Amino acid sequence: MLAQTVAALEIDLLVVFMLAAGVGVFVAKVGRFPYTIALLLAGFGISAIQALFGIRLFDIRLSHDLILLVLLPPLLFEGAATTDLESFRNNLVPILTLAVPGLILSVLALGFVGQFAFGFPLLVSLLFAAMILPTDPVSVLALFDELGAPERLSTLVEGESLLNDGVGVVVFSALLALVEQARRTGTPVSELLTLSRIGSTGLDILVSSLGGLTVGLLAGYAVYRVMVNLDEHMTEIVLTLILTYGSFLLAEHYLHVSGVIATVVAGLFIGNRGVEYAMSPQTKLSIFNTLETAAFIVNTFIFVAIGATTPIRRLGEFAVPIAVAIVLVILARAVVVYPLTGLANRLSNADVPFDYQHVMVWGGLHGSIPIALVLGLPRGFELGVQLRAMVFGVAAFSLVVQGLSMSRLLNGLGIVTRSDDQKLYELLSGRERATDAALDAADRLHSRGDIPADVYEDFTTEYEDERDDLREAISQLMRENPDLRREELLIGERRLLQREKSAIQDAVQNGVISGDIGDRLLEEVDLKLDRVDDGMSTVDESEEAYEEFWRTQAAEFGLDIEPEGEGADD
Repeated sequence: MLAQTVAALEIDLLVVFMLAAGVGVFVAKVGRFPYTIALLLAGFGISAIQALFGIRLFDIRLSHDLILLVLLPPLLFEGAATTDLESFRNNLVPILTLAVPGLILSVLALGFVGQFAFGFPLLVSLLFAAMILPTDPVSVLALFDELGAPERLSTLVEGESLLNDGVGVVVFSALLALVEQARRTGTPVSELLTLSRIGSTGLDILVSSLGGLTVGLLAGYAVYRVMVNLDEHMTEIVLTLILTYGSFLLAEHYLHVSGVIATVVAGLFIGNRGVEYAMSPQTKLSIFNTLETAAFIVNTFIFVAIGATTPIRRLGEFAVPIAVAIVLVILARAVVVYPLTGLANRLSNADVPFDYQHVMVWGGLHGSIPIALVLGLPRGFELGVQLRAMVFGVAAFSLVVQGLSMSRLLNGLGIVTRSDDQKLYELLSGRERATDAALDAADRLHSRGDIPADVYEDFTTEYEDERDDLREAISQLMRENPDLRREELLIGERRLLQREKSAIQDAVQNGVISGDIGDRLLEEVDLKLDRVDDGMSTVDESEEAYEEFWRTQAAEFGLDIEPEGEGADD
């Protein structure tokens, strides 16, 4: 019996990946068509065939636990690990504003209006809002990566989607408990929605979020400390996978705090500090290739499965409430994004342009998270059939219509996506990193005597020639594209300044320099970072905009130090 079950599962997975291969060939031939949306449409086709002809092409069923426990963690971790922590930190105010109070306010707004629009009781209307409004990191990450959206816009939309799911799950769980209590006891809504109950829910959200943050930091740091003293890339891949699922399970099922936030924080930690201080070039390539492959496979499965499990007949039966829900969901997001982003602009220096706000409204896609939540409703739940149809219907519109129109929206607003020269630069620089890693690996193998000297010479000659060609190609590309050169200069300068800042902080902590000197040095690095964030380089200027602190102090002490750039030509 077990063997038959395993064989049936293997056949179903084979069908999914054969379908994915066909979709991949189609996308490659057609050109600019999002792969994930093509998978979703293929899944819809399967669902339609199954509904019309009463046959089952495969029998994989999505469930609440399958999405949250198996599919979501690697996507969250990979998305967080490839997010630049400095960019995330710079945009933290608008991200948190939309992810926490923004989500709660939009749930209240849609819940209040929904009771009149759908004829639901207030608690059920709020429950629907809590299910459908969290933006989905699976869909957002996949789409923005394919479109090549600007880094800051991607950080804003992806950052919000990575964080608001933890809040959404807590709000959903609290509302579901209230609905069940009202159904069992017949207690009026006014008696359940008391100030103390609302305050308790708010406290639960805070505890869950901070708890997930703590678990993610501790789990990420524990794995990081092991990696620092380890140089075995296969073992480090295993440690990363353990961290991916372990942080989620530890937080969600053992400590009952936000597993989503725990996984995101762990991914941010390993993807930034871990990459800088705990990974060799070979380990970086191995880990991120593994994460990228895992994310691609999970995305392939989840988008086909969402399409194939969409209840096509129910969508037609509840077409009117679905259409109303689509409009109200977009409006609920708009009435929160615009004012709260404007407020965040006043509270921080990270001004979010109005054009970006339009994309944040339309790009708040709703997919796997809402579907996981609606599939988590108990059996026999009142209005459960209609809620399931509405959630799948809104998700289908969000992923297909909003997803397919995103590229046109970006172009219409004049928001520059990744250009051909940027793609070429990524290709060249990625290959250059690969050749550097291969040369480092060859050096280690040769030093250990694992490869003979003549083979080592062949390897190094080949890879060094390729690296020289790549560097020449990159230099030529930069000369022909000064805007690209300046953008990469600012990105590199920001990373170097962050390393400077970290080194100064370590020196203060280790007692190498005193706190007041450290503060002064850190202040200077922050000034340079501010210049870089404003688009002004501190290394690509004919004259420095200010004189560094150490130069003035050395001059006052009587030391004769020539200014930068002088001496050699004098």
